[in-house]
Amino acid sequence: MLLSPGKLVMPVPSRALRIESVMRHFQITCWLLLLFVLLTPAGHAFQITSVREADASCAKCHAEIYRKYLTTPMANASGAAASNLHTGTFLHQPSSVEYKISAAGDQAVLAHSPSDGPGASGEVPLNYFLGSGHLATTYLYSIDKYLFESPVAWFASPKSFDMKPGLAEMREMPPALPMQSSCLRCHMSSVRSSDTGTLNRYQGAPFLHAGITCEACHGDSAQHIATQGKAAIVNPKRLPAEQRDSICISCHLEGDVTVERAGHTALDYRPGEPISKYLAYYIKAGANLTTRGVSEVEQLSQSMCKRMSGDKMSCSSCHDPHYTPGTEERITFFRGKCLACHSEPNFASQHHPENPDCTSCHMPRLGAANILHVAWTDHRILRLPESSKSIQETNLKAELVPIFSPEATERDRAMAYYQALLEGDRSMEGRAWELLKQQRDSIANDKAALDALGNLSAERGDLAMAEQSFRRVLELDPADLTALSNLGTLLAKEGKLNDATALLRKAFDRNNDVSGLAMNLARVECMAGDGIGARSTLNTALLYFPNSADMRRLLMQVSDCKSAGER
Repeated sequence: MLLSPGKLVMPVPSRALRIESVMRHFQITCWLLLLFVLLTPAGHAFQITSVREADASCAKCHAEIYRKYLTTPMANASGAAASNLHTGTFLHQPSSVEYKISAAGDQAVLAHSPSDGPGASGEVPLNYFLGSGHLATTYLYSIDKYLFESPVAWFASPKSFDMKPGLAEMREMPPALPMQSSCLRCHMSSVRSSDTGTLNRYQGAPFLHAGITCEACHGDSAQHIATQGKAAIVNPKRLPAEQRDSICISCHLEGDVTVERAGHTALDYRPGEPISKYLAYYIKAGANLTTRGVSEVEQLSQSMCKRMSGDKMSCSSCHDPHYTPGTEERITFFRGKCLACHSEPNFASQHHPENPDCTSCHMPRLGAANILHVAWTDHRILRLPESSKSIQETNLKAELVPIFSPEATERDRAMAYYQALLEGDRSMEGRAWELLKQQRDSIANDKAALDALGNLSAERGDLAMAEQSFRRVLELDPADLTALSNLGTLLAKEGKLNDATALLRKAFDRNNDVSGLAMNLARVECMAGDGIGARSTLNTALLYFPNSADMRRLLMQVSDCKSAGER
C-alpha cells in the first residue's frame, strides 16, 4: 500500500506553551510533537554535585555567606528528584488520567493510569527536580538519554499537584515535554548543550551541579581559589550597570518574547558580560505587565524608584542574593531597604506606623494570568495603593518593542515576531514573513533565521525559497534537525524519495523521540517500497509513544507496504 505524499505533514508554526521561571518556558511545534511516555525502561541519570559540594571551596573564606546561601531558593533550584519529592495523587478530569508521584525505595516514580475507559497504565523513574518549591516544583526523567519534563507539577499554593500551564484542558494524555538545555540553564549550573543535531538528547550529564552555584554569578573561581583570593573574581557591585544587571536579567527577564542573537547561545553567557550580546528581549506594545509572570524586571524599570535612582538602583538594592529572609524577618528586612532611601526626618514614624509592611501596600501580590496558582509581586512600587489594581490593556498592537536590548537588530526583531508566532500568536505571521524576506541576504550564514524563513516559505507555498533556505542551513550545519526533516519532507512531496529518505533518516537516527519525524520517515519509506524500514521506524518510535493512536494507525497501514524482498 503506497501512501500519498499529500499525507506528509509539512511543518507549520503552531502553539507553544509558556511556564514560569521555576520551570522556564518551553515550546512545542507540530513537527516536534511528543506524547507522554507510557513505558518503564530504566532511567538515565548522572552523578551531579549539589551547591553544598560545588561551593565548599568558597566556604573556607566566606563561611557565613555560604551558610546563609544554602537556604535560598537559588541554591535549592534543582537536584536529585528523591531529595525534594512531593508525593501525592492527582486526577486530571478532562483526560480521565490519574497521576501518582511516590517513592520506591530511594527512587522517585511518576505513575499514571486511566481512571475510566481505555488506555494503558505505566510509570517512569524521575531523575531530577526543578524548582525550589517557593512557587512550584516539577520533575525530569530520561529515557535512552532523551530528557523530558513531567506533565504535572507541585504548586506551593494550594500545596497540591496540577497540570502544567497550557495542559489543563487537554482531553487526552498531554504531550511529553522535551527538556532543552536553554530551559535548564536558570535552575542548574554548568549546563551542557544537547548532542549535535538533537533537541533533548545528552550523551553525558545535562548539567554538572544542582542549584545555582557561586560561579553562576561570580564567574570562574579557579584562579581566585588557587591564589587564596588574590586573583580577581567577578564582583557584581563593581561592574558597569549593564553588566551588573545582566547577571540578574539573564534568568529573571523573559519579556513576551526572547530570542538568541545570531551566532550566539544563552549557554555561552558568562558573568561580567552584557546579556544583550546573547539574547534580545521584546515586549508587546501596550501590554499590561501585571498580568504576566516573570515580569518583575520590566515592572521595576517603570517604577518611580528606579527612574529617580537610575543606575544606582539594581535588583540587589532590595534583594540580597546570598540570603532570603524568613517569614518573621521579611517585613523588617524589606522595610529597612525602603528606609535606606526614604530617610527623611520622621518618615518612618509618621508614614503609616500601624503597618510596617511597606510591600503590602506598595508591592502587592498580583495573580499571573499565564501561570496557574502563582502570584507575582508587583515591582512597579506604586505610590498609591489603589493604583495597584490591574489596568486594562490599551492600544495593544501586534507590535514588538525591544527592552534591555540596546544592540538589537532588524534580524532580532524578525526572529522575535517568528518566535511569537510559534508561541501561538497568528497575528505575528505577516510581520515575521516580511521582516525575514527583507533580511534574506544578510542572514545567509544565520541558521536559525534561515530555518525560520524556510518554514514560513513552505507554509506560504514558496517551496523554491524554502528548499533554498534549508539547503543553505545544511551547508552550515549538516546535522540541523529542522533543515533535515523539513527539506526531506519537501523532497518527498516532489517525488524525490531516495533523497528524502536519506535526509529524514539522518534526522531520525539522532531523534528517535520526535513523533512527527518518525511518521514522515515511515510514510516516505513505504512510498519508496521499503516496508521493512517503515515498520522498523515506527516500532522504534513506539518505544516512546506506545499509546499514540496516530502512530499505531500508520503502523497498520504500512503493514501492507511490501519491500522488494517480501514480494
